Amino acid sequence: MTDVMREKVIKVRCTSTEYEALRQRCPKARLAEWMREHCLAPEGSRSRSSKAPESVDPALLRQLAGIGNNLNQVARRVNSGEWGAMDRVQVIAALAALERELAELRAQHS
Repeated sequence: MTDVMREKVIKVRCTSTEYEALRQRCPKARLAEWMREHCLAPEGSRSRSSKAPESVDPALLRQLAGIGNNLNQVARRVNSGEWGAMDRVQVIAALAALERELAELRAQHS
């Protein structure tokens, strides 16, 4: 199968939260490939959700976005080499503890 030469570029700006939402929905390694398949599918071939998404408190969304931004800053610092090995281990242990607590919360509210 020959590759199609794509010449046109579309830049789409989105927030970090929107980008993460796209990545979570994307089952493929390449986001652009998934977006082409999803957006260019013939009308009627896309499955539509039968129920509307639940409304979420905007204050909660802002808090979650802030937490995500903080996590990104921590990840940058851990990966930058600024911190020593013990500091990185402590941060990773704290993040693992948070992950366990979030999993428990999810289980309680599912």
